[in-house]
Parts: sequence; structure tokens; C-alpha cells
Amino acid sequence: MASFHIRPFQERDYDQVVDLFSRGLKEHIPNAFRHLLTLPRTILLLIGVPLATVLVSGSWMLAVLCNFFLFGFLQLLASYPWKKYVSECLHTDMADITKSYLSVCGSGFWVAESGGQVVGIVGGLPVKDPPLGRKQLQLFRLSVSSQHRGQGIAKALVRTVLQFARDQGYSDVVLETGLVQRDAVSLYYSMGFQKTGESFMNTLTWLVDISVIHFIYPLPSAQEREL
Repeated sequence: MASFHIRPFQERDYDQVVDLFSRGLKEHIPNAFRHLLTLPRTILLLIGVPLATVLVSGSWMLAVLCNFFLFGFLQLLASYPWKKYVSECLHTDMADITKSYLSVCGSGFWVAESGGQVVGIVGGLPVKDPPLGRKQLQLFRLSVSSQHRGQGIAKALVRTVLQFARDQGYSDVVLETGLVQRDAVSLYYSMGFQKTGESFMNTLTWLVDISVIHFIYPLPSAQEREL
């Protein structure tokens, strides 16, 4: 098992971080496509359109061509939310990581390094409008290179954020992750995160049934830790 260590982000890491982040999210497109194909409305579409085509035109060849184009359209539909999200992130917080994370009080961005390469990333930003009486840190951008998974890197990165939140006096760590990101969902449950809800980012994500799961990890207060 390869060794790794976690350290704060440095400017020289930027290109590797962005590449890892982009590739990591786009890896979920095949799962999203397979998930879309299992939806009742998709199955109805794939059956109904060819049948309607045969009834109208009398041509099975045209029906087959319709299904071919339908599969292409569905693949485009499944991939678009992920590509759009990556683009939005690269034009917002990921455009300048130092400014977005390291220049904000109570926030941070960390990388896992192995063999001189960035193999994992995670960030944390304070929640702007937390519930009354709570001080919350939101975990962002957790990703691990596909070649370095199964080594405990993701857990180590999450623990880094949890420890940072404790040290900074936060009461909770919160995060959001997609339903089809099954490994991430399992990871958060295994580490003690609690599901607080589920939602859709927009109409398109509802259409392809890619919901966002909301998690929380309550942290003990300083007084509770002293007991």
C-alpha cells in the first residue's frame, strides 16, 4: 500500500487539483446514465416511441433508428448536469482556491500527496446562514484519484476536516453529495454522518433523478469534550 500524507493546499498544486476534481466528477456520468435507464419514465419512453413510430410509419427500421437516437439523447441528458457543475465550480470557488478557501477565516483546503503527486483533495468553508445557535463548516470537493482508492485516503481527508472543525469551534460539519455517488454516500454513513434531507438542484436533475443528499456530523462542544 502506497504511503500518503495530507497537507494544506499550495499554489503549485493547482493544475493537479483541478484535473483530479474534474475527472473525479465526470467518472459518475456512466452511473448516472445507467440510473436514468432504470427509471420507469425512461423505460416507457424507450418502449413507447418505437411502438408509436411503427404504428405511424409501419417501419421497424425507423423504430430502431429512433431508439438509437434516444439512447444518444439520454446519454447527453445524463452527462450534462455533471459537466455543467464542473464548469460552474471551475468559474467560482475552484478558479482561485487560495482566495476562496485559504483567505477566508475558519476555512481550509487540503491535499493528499503520494509520490510527489496530488492524489486526493478536500475543502471546507463556513456556512453563511447556519441554524440559530450553530456554527457550521461545509465540506466541499472531496475527491481521490481512481488509482489510489481503497487506501483510506478519503477517510483521512474527511477526518482532517472534522479535526479542523473541532479546533475552530464549529458545532457541525455539513455536506451534500449526489445519490449516484454511492461510494461517497457509504463513506459518510460509515463515518457517522447523518442524513438530514434530499433535494434536487434544478428541474434537469429532477428529470434524470439525480438527487442531492444532505448530511450532518454534529461535533461535541468544548465543555462536552472536557467531561
